[in-house]
Amino acid sequence: QVHVVESGGGLVKPGGSLTLACAASGRSYSVLKMAWFRQAPGKDRELVARIFMSSGDTYYKDSVKGRFFISRDNAKNTVHLVSNSLKPDDTAVYYCKVTTVGGGKVDDYWGRGTQVTVSS
Repeated sequence: QVHVVESGGGLVKPGGSLTLACAASGRSYSVLKMAWFRQAPGKDRELVARIFMSSGDTYYKDSVKGRFFISRDNAKNTVHLVSNSLKPDDTAVYYCKVTTVGGGKVDDYWGRGTQVTVSS
């Protein structure tokens, strides 16, 4: 089992910044990629940013490009999401998903989420 923990959420004013962190720990495993999703009230969960741990290749949702930046620390199996120029529409619970590969199978593990609220 892989344990996933998010941190860094909070209340921030429009235009402000937050840095979210996601750490994966547990049994011996190989992390393929880590990603941030978010879910606002009444809306579906959506992919915000993703990074492959080996190559560092990244993906960003169009609405966050140029404002959000994802980075990785392979030694610690940790990723950070730097969120700048935050807007009220960024308000959501942010979830981290860890994808592992091993033994011929791929598994996904989710954290419990961290609330981000952008409001004046």
